Amino acid sequence: MEQFSEFLVPFIGLKDGLHRFDFKIDNKFFEGFDFLDFQKVNIHVGLIFEKKSTLLELNFSAKGQVTVPCDITTEPFKLPIVTDYKLVVKFGSVENSDDDEILILPHGSHEIQTAQYIYEMIVLSVPQKKVHPGIAEGTLKSDILEKLKDLQPQDKTISDETDPRWDKLKDLLK
Repeated sequence: MEQFSEFLVPFIGLKDGLHRFDFKIDNKFFEGFDFLDFQKVNIHVGLIFEKKSTLLELNFSAKGQVTVPCDITTEPFKLPIVTDYKLVVKFGSVENSDDDEILILPHGSHEIQTAQYIYEMIVLSVPQKKVHPGIAEGTLKSDILEKLKDLQPQDKTISDETDPRWDKLKDLLK
């Protein structure tokens, strides 16, 4: 975790009240988690850290973009990232991170590692299906799109003729 030392927030010397931390997230950050789905990352994460006498409140907000491949055409495109996350840190006898929004640190702790929370916040903000905006606009020209259009089923005219066996079944409904 030495590579994430810049995301380590010491709170023991901070006065009660609001404190602000800023982080610049790039490809190196995600390589530390062995996450290689993003081709290019440029995200700014702001952390509003509120220290109270019995707990800590961390409000993360992220804004930027990641370059990802389109799930349909594999063309890379810039996907905007705008997300936030709130974490409450309490103190107890045993560390517990089972809850997504509440972290319990042992008494005597003096710092919190925020890298994992930033990582999860960004990765979970990316939609499951990533579609290039040019597809919806109709402006993207791609060999894969042309091939998909060729393979798309053609509209066939539906004849008005019906199978007489089905007509007999319809009579049962009356």
